Amino acid sequence: MIRALWTSASGMTAQQTNLDVISNNMSNVNTVGFKKIRATFQDLIYQTIRDPGAPTSPATRNPSGFQVGLGTFISDTYGIFTQGNIFQTGNQLDIAIQGDGFFKVVLPDGNIAYTRNGQFRLDADGRIVNADGYPVDPEMTIPPDAISIGVGPDGTVTVLRQGATAVEEVGRFELAKFVNPAGLRRIGNNLFIQTEASGEAVIDNPGNQGIGTLLQGYLEASNVNVVEEMVNLIIAQRAFEFNTKGITASDEMLGQTANLRR
Repeated sequence: MIRALWTSASGMTAQQTNLDVISNNMSNVNTVGFKKIRATFQDLIYQTIRDPGAPTSPATRNPSGFQVGLGTFISDTYGIFTQGNIFQTGNQLDIAIQGDGFFKVVLPDGNIAYTRNGQFRLDADGRIVNADGYPVDPEMTIPPDAISIGVGPDGTVTVLRQGATAVEEVGRFELAKFVNPAGLRRIGNNLFIQTEASGEAVIDNPGNQGIGTLLQGYLEASNVNVVEEMVNLIIAQRAFEFNTKGITASDEMLGQTANLRR
């Protein structure tokens, strides 16, 4: 009976963590460029009562053995990097990535972070920065007399100065691609940093080496599917409830055993 209590408890703990993951996905349904996360379950160690293939007589062997599982746990959380819906904003510094790739921004400590959020702005020095003021890499500065900004599918950034008749190129966006984007570490604020699991970043211009292209005046929505997350929420809730039933049943059986002698 005690084994069943701890087994059911492991299921409740795992489902509670699963609920945390689902809730985080749902809370970020309106976060630009957010990539949903999925919890991965694995079974715990097994208590082997009899090994498969153990002899049952001089001429026969047990075909399946006798093992009892001891529950479950969440081994990892896996990021799903499918493309989110693209929606129009009309803002000339809103840029969506169509396909694979990440924008690069420079953190205050000088390290590079990666993001799918293309909501850019200009700081007091005319640099293109994200919402936290982190400049894009490579750094680009828009002249103060620019009256319009253009961003091409290949990342080329051009401006039209006041009184000019031709556009002027001021820089180009570079994108980073990873062999295993799920291995990136999330640090909040729509930012990721490289890890050994993600592999080295492949840096190139948009449209090269399988990297996506840019679309000015658009943003990429979160790839969270609200209906799917609601279904996952119901499943997690019911699984938690089923595990509580296991604890209740085990407790009742222990109580009946304790009351055999009165």
